[in-house]
Amino acid sequence: MTDELSVSGIECWAHHGVFEFERREGQTFVVDLVLGIDTRPAAASDDLADTVNYGSLTTDVKAAVEREPVDLIETVAQRIADVCLLDTRVEWARVTLHKPDAPIDATYSDVALTITRTRGNAHD
Repeated sequence: MTDELSVSGIECWAHHGVFEFERREGQTFVVDLVLGIDTRPAAASDDLADTVNYGSLTTDVKAAVEREPVDLIETVAQRIADVCLLDTRVEWARVTLHKPDAPIDATYSDVALTITRTRGNAHD
């Protein structure tokens, strides 16, 4: 059994998208993370070294989103999951990537992709 650590609403500014204007102008992306980890070692030791440092993880995720542009949110979401799984204490990562300003010719509130990746099948 794993515990769940969540970080929600990580705002990023990036230039992802299929259209040239998305690449040129950029837009807001928002990331929600849920990580499966065992928190018992940290609870017993009360030591940050025994758990996932969500502060530095958030910084790393933001940097991953904001680096070189790609066409698809699927690619960005996988990039985020890969960053989360770099810490061997993370057993699985559920990533939701929101693109609230996606170029859709309709009234809508959000576009979001959620992926779940587990240790050992990060690219499956």
